Amino acid sequence: MSPPLKNIQPFFVMEILNRAKELERLGKDVIHLEIGEPDFPTPAPVIRKVKECLDQGQIRYTPAAGLPELREAIARYYRERYHLDLSPTRIFVTPGASGAFLLLFGMLVADGDRILLGDPGYPCYANLIRLFGGTATAIPVGPETNFHFTQALFVENWTHDTRGAILASPSNPTGTIVSRETLADLLRFSERRGGFFIADEIYHGLEYAAHSPTALEFTDEVFVVNSFSKYFGMTGWRVGWAVVPDTFVEHAERMAQNLFISAPLPSQQAALAALSQECREELDQRCRSFAERRDFLVAGLIQLGFAVPALPQGAFYVYAECSAFTVDSSEFAKRILEQAGVAITPGKDFGAHHPERYLRFSFTATIPRMGEALTRLQTFLAQDRSARAR
Repeated sequence: MSPPLKNIQPFFVMEILNRAKELERLGKDVIHLEIGEPDFPTPAPVIRKVKECLDQGQIRYTPAAGLPELREAIARYYRERYHLDLSPTRIFVTPGASGAFLLLFGMLVADGDRILLGDPGYPCYANLIRLFGGTATAIPVGPETNFHFTQALFVENWTHDTRGAILASPSNPTGTIVSRETLADLLRFSERRGGFFIADEIYHGLEYAAHSPTALEFTDEVFVVNSFSKYFGMTGWRVGWAVVPDTFVEHAERMAQNLFISAPLPSQQAALAALSQECREELDQRCRSFAERRDFLVAGLIQLGFAVPALPQGAFYVYAECSAFTVDSSEFAKRILEQAGVAITPGKDFGAHHPERYLRFSFTATIPRMGEALTRLQTFLAQDRSARAR
């Protein structure tokens, strides 16, 4: 086993998911609020487009950076959504956002590099940084900063061996969005220190008030990751993209050739169809449905006694505090699954900053199913209180 592999941690949510699937095989009805996967099907125009391509036998390698027409379509997407004139040459289509992170970390992270991450945050960042020999430094962030970095936190934690930072907005697990002013401050600070900045924007499009700003609005010297998995609802198609500065285009091309040759052609054709106006109208309607689900779930959780310290502004997660019920959210989540048939992600999947206090609920189930989950939780909590009182 290679030394970096010893530092790769599993997704704890997979333990919950695997047990939930096992219970389902035994005949138990489980409501899934643990996985960050939209429950809507792939839009019909996408399916039609891919069927046409398959019928024409269009299964082959593409340029390593992706289909030229898809890169051009993504550039148009930036023009329409953000009013940015982005060169398609800076866009690299990858096998999911995970492929984009591999591409970027492979270019940016070397042995001993210290990379700043927010805690709580997406667990894969730290694992991939360690894989490339870097050190992932988790900086505690909480409700007082909307679960995001501030410039003061950068000043406090950016040391001589800090190489860069990663910020996700909207965030997983909290769904919070960094303000335009704070994002601009962070980008300026990292540039002054000669560090890189990776903006994880895979939940862009899933916002419930104002649009998230893209880091590309403030500087071209930034690395951006996005994906067709979340807003576009195409998780299993495994197609994402990275935007790199002009000076990194040649490096990214060589890295992509060696890492994955190219993203699958059918998936790239699917992504091209997903960017059509017909699909976008359907996807925006789905976003409105997620907003209704968010409001329903947040209200229901608060009524049950959970605290929601930061209202989700995007993505499809509620990061709820469960301190009123337990001192160990992981053990609590397991008992809820076994006794109530509701699958929830414990806070320990997202870092070390008070994970025992939090549970992540994903509102990727219908309102009737979430209503049933809340009813089951109410019954479970009543029984749990009664058992503790005896």
